Amino acid sequence: MDITVELCSYPDLDDRIAIIRAADEVDSVFVRTERFNVLIDTLATPALCARALELLGGHLQDRPLVVVNSHMDWDHFWGNAALRGGVPIVAHAKALERLHDPSSRQTLSDKMQESARFHDVEIIAPNITFAGEEMALHGGDLTLELIHTPGHAPDHVSVWIPEIRVCLAVDAVETPIPEVWSKAPADLHALCSSLQRIRDLKANHVVLAHGQTSAPSVVDENLSYFAALRDRVAELADEHLADPALNERPGLRLQDFVNVPAAMPAETVVFYENCHKSNLRAAVEARKATFAFI
Repeated sequence: MDITVELCSYPDLDDRIAIIRAADEVDSVFVRTERFNVLIDTLATPALCARALELLGGHLQDRPLVVVNSHMDWDHFWGNAALRGGVPIVAHAKALERLHDPSSRQTLSDKMQESARFHDVEIIAPNITFAGEEMALHGGDLTLELIHTPGHAPDHVSVWIPEIRVCLAVDAVETPIPEVWSKAPADLHALCSSLQRIRDLKANHVVLAHGQTSAPSVVDENLSYFAALRDRVAELADEHLADPALNERPGLRLQDFVNVPAAMPAETVVFYENCHKSNLRAAVEARKATFAFI
């Protein structure tokens, strides 16, 4: 599969920010500050990351580069191997826990069998981590506040740039819906709390890694989806909670909660239907445990 990489932007987005788009797979973000450049995520393969660095060209020559790995999902950090030695790679401390899990290597093995484009992937871990809720990168003119926003993944980090009111939400916000990490009610609560935290920033732009938009309205749409999920699961009879095809029942299908664009490719629709199935399963577990996740 041939994936093109391009630099792009959004209307009224500060010109110190560039969106690095790897076709429909994922977006990463480049931010230029007075003191250093910051690359948030390195795409899915070293080849894609190398192409992105080539496109950035002269922007990389006059000040050091800092990389932020938003989380250890393969499409966001497998490009790390394209970075030259000595580049700081920052992530949340929980990222290392994920990398130490055998599933990390298994995902790479599976992807290598799936496509030759993953054959040059080498898992390169972040070399700077922070624990707790926040870490700040002070670039002089711009501050990049790395905010721990778990729920989609335990190590997930979003980036808030207060001087220009831009939030790089990565996968914490997604259109049409984000996906919860597991069926544990605590993870669903964490995801909704992360969405609420991003909403409360009152950003002018909320830049997503998937969905190719920076519209802040997506945050409210995601929260409305989870609130509707809570309410409809609350109305279910107890005997229906164990139905493995619950997500196919009228009123509980993905399209009963959000608008699924007619132009969305069929495989993408299936992907988000599976995300919805995961979210619904977590909402059912929350109902069983009388756990208020939103």
